[in-house]
Amino acid sequence: MAYDKFTTLTSSVVPLPIENVDTDQIIPARFLKATTRDGFGDNLFRDWRYNGDNTPKEDFILNNPIYTGKILLGGKNFGSGSSREHAAWAVYDYGFRCVVSSFFADIFKNNCLNIGVLPVQISPEFSNEIFEAVYADPKTEVEIDLKAQTITLLSSGTQESFDINGYKKDNMLNGFDDIDYLQNMKSEIETFTESRPF
Repeated sequence: MAYDKFTTLTSSVVPLPIENVDTDQIIPARFLKATTRDGFGDNLFRDWRYNGDNTPKEDFILNNPIYTGKILLGGKNFGSGSSREHAAWAVYDYGFRCVVSSFFADIFKNNCLNIGVLPVQISPEFSNEIFEAVYADPKTEVEIDLKAQTITLLSSGTQESFDINGYKKDNMLNGFDDIDYLQNMKSEIETFTESRPF
C-alpha cells in the first residue's frame, strides 16, 4: 500500500506528555477486528478520548481544538507493549505523519516506518524544550527534514539530528512500502532472472 512521499514536514505539534504509552492505549484490543488499515484513526486513544457514553473527554489533548498538526509529540517509551500493527495504522489514519519521542519501542517504531509514519527520536532535553514551546504557543511549528535527518524547533532554531534505517528512509522519500519497493525494481529483477542459467 503506497503512501504519500515524506520529504520535509513543517507543522504545529500535538503534545502528549505521557510516558510508557503502550499500544493498547493507542488502539484498544477490541478495535482490532478490521482487516484493512482504514478507520482506525476514529479509535486512536479511544479510552482516553471518550467517556463510556461516547462523549468526548474535554481534558484529553486530542479533544482540545487549540492543538492541531501532523506531528504528535509523545513522552518517553512511546509504543511499548504488544506488537500490534494497528497502533501505527491508527496514528496514520488519524492524520499524524510523524511521532516524536525521546524513546520508542522498537516494534512500534518499525511498524510506523512500514506505513509512512516517521518516528523521530530526540534527546529528553530537546523534547522538553518542544513541549514548553508548544504550551507557550500552540501555533509553534517544528520542521522535519527527512533527507537531512534533522528536526528543528523553528521558534528557537534548536535542531537535532535523528537516525533512520537507510532502506526505510529511501522508501519514505519515495512513498513506498516493501511491496512497492520490489515492484519498482521489477525490470532489474527480471533482467537478473534472465541472466541465471537455471
